[in-house]
Amino acid sequence: MLYSTPICEFGRVAPAFNLPSVDGKHYSISDIRAPYGFVIMFICNHCPYVKAILERLVTDAKVLQANGIGVAAIMSNDISYNAEDSFENMRMIAKKYTFTFPYLIDESQNVARAYGAVCTPDFFGFNTNLGLQYRGRIDGYGLDPAPPSARRELVEAMMQVAKTGEGPSGQIASMGCSIKWRGQQS
Repeated sequence: MLYSTPICEFGRVAPAFNLPSVDGKHYSISDIRAPYGFVIMFICNHCPYVKAILERLVTDAKVLQANGIGVAAIMSNDISYNAEDSFENMRMIAKKYTFTFPYLIDESQNVARAYGAVCTPDFFGFNTNLGLQYRGRIDGYGLDPAPPSARRELVEAMMQVAKTGEGPSGQIASMGCSIKWRGQQS
């Protein structure tokens, strides 16, 4: 089922976490936080909306990181829903796409609930004060291939956050598959 994210709650403080990554380390916000803010994105391995943007996501993450903005991805789906979301498959996806950011697993689903994540992909952009400034989409292409001239909405928003501390007032919700909550009916 297709879901879209709620409107950005400007200034909402980033919930703390300490999660294991496919690289064998644990990460918290202090590890992700960078000089000009950070992005937490909820993704998974099986969602067609995530699969469609993975190359764009990796490219955009590199741009953000090069500009002093931290990036991390979190997989919060109940892995019993789809074996493609397993930790081993997370490792394979991170390696295949050469993730330059931590890919974390939220087995308890507590982090997704704390952030209010509803779908994959779901993007949360924070300023240096840990205040939420972006809750939108990566771009306007969704399942379609994006042309080289595509407007990079996540990158543009986070560059504005890096420069001013505030995100754009006009944001378009991300859309994707629902988070697969433990005990949820298929």
